[in-house]
Amino acid sequence: MSDTDRSHDVVVWGATGVAGRLVAAYLTDRYRPTDLSVALGGRNESRLDTLAADLLDRREGWDDLPVVLGDATDPASLRDIARDTRVVCTTVGPYTRYGTPLVEACIDAGTDYCDLTGEVNWVREMVDRYHDAAVAADARIVHSCGFDSVPADLGTLLVQSFALERHGVPCDAVRIYLESGSGGISGGTLASTAELFEAAATDPLARQALRNPYSLAPPGERSGVDEGMHQRPRRDLLRGEWTAPSPMAATDERIVRRSNALLGYPWGREFRCSEVISTGSGLKGAAGATLLTGGLGLFAAAMSVGPVRNALRRYVFPAPGEGPTEEEAESGNFRVRLLGRGTAPDGRFTVDATVGADLDPGYGATARMLGETAVCLVREDVDSPLDGGVLTPASGIGLPLVERLRDVGFTATVGDAATGNADGA
Repeated sequence: MSDTDRSHDVVVWGATGVAGRLVAAYLTDRYRPTDLSVALGGRNESRLDTLAADLLDRREGWDDLPVVLGDATDPASLRDIARDTRVVCTTVGPYTRYGTPLVEACIDAGTDYCDLTGEVNWVREMVDRYHDAAVAADARIVHSCGFDSVPADLGTLLVQSFALERHGVPCDAVRIYLESGSGGISGGTLASTAELFEAAATDPLARQALRNPYSLAPPGERSGVDEGMHQRPRRDLLRGEWTAPSPMAATDERIVRRSNALLGYPWGREFRCSEVISTGSGLKGAAGATLLTGGLGLFAAAMSVGPVRNALRRYVFPAPGEGPTEEEAESGNFRVRLLGRGTAPDGRFTVDATVGADLDPGYGATARMLGETAVCLVREDVDSPLDGGVLTPASGIGLPLVERLRDVGFTATVGDAATGNADGA
């Protein structure tokens, strides 16, 4: 089926959920119907109609927002949706439970796809089951297009592209620092977190995916020099500051390594990457790193015990569908800094990059990251040698997504650390 036979450019699947509403609101605010045809997808027609009416009431130039009905557990309805759109942009998680039939439907229809999953075990399953089929269908299945893992993945691409252009060689290692951030959390995010712990407790393959730092690399290439996530407070030698483990490292580091592999190892087979949280210098920084590490360890320990995990899901976590409002999503902020170290013929060099925005990272910023990913796919605005496959933001789209994010208010700078010469704004 050609693109001209399809009714929609983008279907926002799960449009009535917290993240889905924000993506739909962003796309209809940023674009006009002449630029982008958007449909709202889900299983509850009444809620979808209410959302469509609300968006139409608040958006100039939009006279119609089609509603498409389906069910995440009904493959036939998903195939119909995939065949009638160029891109499916999905926010329906936990993906381990609800995501697979939609991936299958998109590959069957030759339809591009993007999501915001951080569920490493599920991404590993999609790689093993569907990468070759997606390549054959020229379907781009692009995972982790939100705060997991656009800042880390595209930030690393920025660092390495600058290093190759300026110094002629890539960085041997890139460290990703979560420097600051504020924002809310929804029931859907916590449900996905709980699903990840559930899979780790019951599925040996999921445990393997979480243990192996290279679990998202192509089959036969799942080993290397990286030892995996930092597990304790450390004094960082690059910055002379204390750091704590990052809860996002389990996803972000593996996505970055998959990008390197899919692109043909332009950063070398011995490339290293790691992600940490900056806590500052001196005794205050050490104390902060220790407290943060302890808190993350207690949370992980609690979530690893089935009865405790179930009790938290039932009595403590907000229900799926609950989360920040559109206004609250616009009020947070985040800043991710990346330092890359490499060796050129004239000596060692350090590349410094920053990715950030004055938006809630998990919602306002993620809505823009996921929405612009979908637009890149619709418009073929990609810089990638890959026409299909189970991909990452850096390998499936690349630097054009950075430019789009800059255009909608993100900071994305890169330059030599020694000179402070930066590209971008």
